[in-house]
Amino acid sequence: MATAERQEVKAVAKWVRTSPRKARLVVDHIRGRSVPEARTVLAFTQRAAAREIEKVLRSAVANAEANHNLDGDDLVVSSVYVDEGPVLKRWRARARGRAARIHKPTCHITVKLVEVERALEAAPPAPEPEPQAEEKPSPKPAAKQPKKTEEAES
Repeated sequence: MATAERQEVKAVAKWVRTSPRKARLVVDHIRGRSVPEARTVLAFTQRAAAREIEKVLRSAVANAEANHNLDGDDLVVSSVYVDEGPVLKRWRARARGRAARIHKPTCHITVKLVEVERALEAAPPAPEPEPQAEEKPSPKPAAKQPKKTEEAES
């Protein structure tokens, strides 16, 4: 869980009945965002996995507020990942007495949150712009003279 010097809060949802591949598409949208921004993104994501990921995010925020006395709006999603869970194998009857296998994949969703200050410290500092010398306006090139052709001379 979280240690004293590094306040990292996490929540895990196991055996979620959705494909890990589909859940990873949604998870990629919230990684590195602040909690209010991540909630907004999940609210407007139309994929079914977004509802489950939103529940895990709410659980992580509740863990931070209840167990570590942190403000939920001052947290950033430091890491979020989806692992594969067990696959439920079912059978469906097919023609001529045969059976077809149906795979029902599950996944484990993990959300980790850190305070905003910690997230900023971990990020590399932005490069400072180099001071630029004042540029003198360059003289305008002379206007091009139209080429003389035989028809123009006549």
